Amino acid sequence: MEFNPEQEKEQQQRQIEELQKRIDELQRRVSRQETDDNSASARTEESEMAPISEADMALRRLVQRIAMILQAEKIVIMFYDRESGELHGIPPALGVDDDQLRILRVRASQGISGQVFRESESVIIHDAINDPRAQKDPFGLLHVTNGVTVPLVIEKRDEQNRVVERNTIGVLHAFNKRDGSDFNDEDVRLLERMAKNVGSIIANIQLYREVVEKKEELAQTFESLSAGLILVSAEGRLSQVNSSARAVFQLSADVIGKSAKDQLKNEDLWAVISDASKGIENSKREINVIIGGSDRIYEVQAAPVRGEEGKDLGVVAILNDITDMKNIDRMKSSFVAMASHELRTPLTAIKGFSSTLLEGLDEDMYSKEDQREFLGIVVSECDRLRRLIDDLLNTSRIEAGESLSPNYAEFDLPVLLDKVVRVQQQSTTKHVVSLKVHNELPKIIVGDEDKFDQILTNLLNNAIKYSPNGGDVIVHATSEGDTLLFGVQDQGLGIPKEHLGKVFEKFHRVNNDDNRKIYGTGLGLFLVRHLVEEVHGGKIWADSEVGKGSTFLFRIPAKLDIEKMKLEQQ
Repeated sequence: MEFNPEQEKEQQQRQIEELQKRIDELQRRVSRQETDDNSASARTEESEMAPISEADMALRRLVQRIAMILQAEKIVIMFYDRESGELHGIPPALGVDDDQLRILRVRASQGISGQVFRESESVIIHDAINDPRAQKDPFGLLHVTNGVTVPLVIEKRDEQNRVVERNTIGVLHAFNKRDGSDFNDEDVRLLERMAKNVGSIIANIQLYREVVEKKEELAQTFESLSAGLILVSAEGRLSQVNSSARAVFQLSADVIGKSAKDQLKNEDLWAVISDASKGIENSKREINVIIGGSDRIYEVQAAPVRGEEGKDLGVVAILNDITDMKNIDRMKSSFVAMASHELRTPLTAIKGFSSTLLEGLDEDMYSKEDQREFLGIVVSECDRLRRLIDDLLNTSRIEAGESLSPNYAEFDLPVLLDKVVRVQQQSTTKHVVSLKVHNELPKIIVGDEDKFDQILTNLLNNAIKYSPNGGDVIVHATSEGDTLLFGVQDQGLGIPKEHLGKVFEKFHRVNNDDNRKIYGTGLGLFLVRHLVEEVHGGKIWADSEVGKGSTFLFRIPAKLDIEKMKLEQQ
C-alpha cells in the first residue's frame, strides 16, 4: 500500500481536533467548578488526569508517525521556558533516553535551535558536526549527523478562521535520516505541517495544567481563609466547606456531598442560606454558636452563585467571628456608664460640700472641725478623681505600646509592705487588714518602689471593695529563693470560675446583682497585670470561690535584671 502524506496528515488532524474538543470540555468543567458531591471528587481527580494521559499518548503516536514519515532516527521537542530563557527537551522523544532529554538545553539566543525559535523559520542541517551554527546546540550529545528543525507555532484564529495571533512556543527536531540521505524541502514542509499539531497538543496540555493549578490554588485559598466559607449546591448539598467553617460546626472533612440541612444544624444559618437561595439580596444575620463551651457570635452573609448564562450553582455563605467586636462594644458601653458614675459621684460630693462651706462663710455656721471635715472630703474626692484620670491615661499609654516609665532602684521591702497595710487599714472600719510573712524576706530588693506600692494598693482596694460585709484582708509574703510570692486574700463575694481568666482584661467586670452595686472602671486589675508582668517581669493570677472570697497572687524575681527589663520594654 502506497504511503500518502496528505491522508496521514488529515487523519492526524482529525485525532488532534477530537482530543482538543475533549480538553476544551474539561477546561469548561474546571472553570465552572461544578458543585458535585464528595463521592464524585475521586472521579474528578481521575478525569483531570485523563486528558493529560490521553494527550500524552496522542503526542507519542504523533512523534512516532513523524519519525516514520521523515525516516528519522531521532525526534526531539524543545519547549521555551520564559523564566530561564532556555529551550529544553520535553517528553515524548524518540531515539533519546530520559537522561539525555533532561540535560538537553540551549539558550534561546544561541545555536540553530535558538535561531529557528527566534525567527520562526525552518532550517535544514546538512552537516551537524561542521555546521558553525550548531556549535552551541547539544547535538554532539545525541550524535546528530544531519537533521531538520522547524518552529512550534500556535495560531489563534477568529470566527472567519483567519489567523489573528501567532506565538512560537518551541522547536521540533528530526535527526539522522535512516537511509543515510539528506533531508530536503519536502521533509521541511511535512514537518512544518505536523509541528502545528504538536504545538496545538502541547499548548492545550499547558493550558489545562494551568487551569487545574489555578483551581487548586483557589481551593487552598478558600481552605486557609480565617473566615468560614460554605458553598451549598443548587441541590442543597455541601460542595465546599473550609477548615474554619468545619471547626465552627464541628464537621468532618468528608462532609462534602452530604445534605447541607442535615449537617448545618443551626436554624439561623439555614434561614440566611434559604433567603439567599430565593434571590434575596444582602442576606445577613448574626448567629450564636457554642465552641468548646464558649459562646461565639458570627455574622453570616450569604449570596446566590450564578454560572455561565445565569445558571444557578447554589449559595455561598461567609462567616465572620465578631465575638471580640461585640465584647468591645459591650465593654465600651459599660465603661461609659461606670466612668460617668465614677466621675459624677466625687463631683457631686465636691460640689455639695463646697457649696455648703460657701453658704456658711459669712455667718460662721460651721465650726473649724466641721470645715476641716468638709474640706477633707473634698480633698479625698479630688484624689479619687485624680486616680480615675491616672488610670485612664495609663491605660491609653499601655494600649499605645508605651511603657509606664519605670524608675528602678533598691528599696526596703518590709517597710513598704508594712506601710501599705497600715494605710489601707485606715481607710476601712469594717475590715481587718493584716500582713502575714511566711518566712524570712530579703530586706532590700530591686524594682520600682512606687509601682510596687500601686500593685498592692490596687489589690487591697479591690479586696476591701468586693468584701462589702467586712472580714479579714490578708497580705501574704513568701520568699522562694530566686522569686518572691505575694498574695492578697479576702473573704468577699468571690469570682465565678468562668470569669477568672478574664478579670485582668480591660473594662472587664463580673456582671451580677452583688457586683452591680459596686462601681468601678474595670481598669484596676488591667493596670496591675501590666505593672507585675511588664514592669517587674512577674506573673499574676487569681484563685476564688463564690461566696467565700478571692486570693490574688503574683510572683516577681527576687533580683530583677534591670538591663534585661529595659531591653524588653524597648
